[in-house]
Amino acid sequence: MYKRLEIEHSLFRDREDACNRLIDILPKEILKTKETVVLGVSEGGVYFANRIADALECRMDIVITEPIYSQVNSKLAIAMVGETEKIVMHNSLIEAFDISKDYIYSEAEHKYREVISTYIDKYRDGQVLDGLNEKFVLLVDESIETGLTMMTAIKTAISLGAKNVFIAVPIIDNMVYENLVKVCDDLFSVFKIDDYISMKYYYENLEEFSYDEIDKIMSNNKAKKEDRK
Repeated sequence: MYKRLEIEHSLFRDREDACNRLIDILPKEILKTKETVVLGVSEGGVYFANRIADALECRMDIVITEPIYSQVNSKLAIAMVGETEKIVMHNSLIEAFDISKDYIYSEAEHKYREVISTYIDKYRDGQVLDGLNEKFVLLVDESIETGLTMMTAIKTAISLGAKNVFIAVPIIDNMVYENLVKVCDDLFSVFKIDDYISMKYYYENLEEFSYDEIDKIMSNNKAKKEDRK
């Protein structure tokens, strides 16, 4: 299933190509319609989750996470908090920068109150993520660089009672794969490679996935939920 490559050119034409190829390798006999929930784990992950949920004819939603940045480097994520207020920390970075755990907990509370709760209001009318108890949960992203966001999503799904947690991603670094496959039930990827560079490097054309597009998908998702009721 997986390929180790010396990358000399783009692996995917665009996001649609990557999504189609990812759908092709998913175990559809396991991920059955009424037993599976597909969750997007990032902005671009929402596109993939929506397409995969349509292919599997199952429920789609988004798991909301927010990074906590270092005090000395505003672009360096040292931890991540999810919408169940579960926190995943990058311990080696925290130790290297001698960052207080009190700072992380304080920032997590702030991020939840000021950012995550806003998105919960926007996408689910104030309702936290639910309906995962005893379900197969498929966590989907467009790429995984460090695994911090995905680890937070795994922790969230497990805390909400997921029976099995799977990951689907078009491309992943080998080292990150080895870490994540130990804490989920399986990980499906079109390519896993050594020395991951950046997501855009592996696409011929990768346009930004806008918040307007996410809003449209989540609005349609709300309508589907109402229809099921």
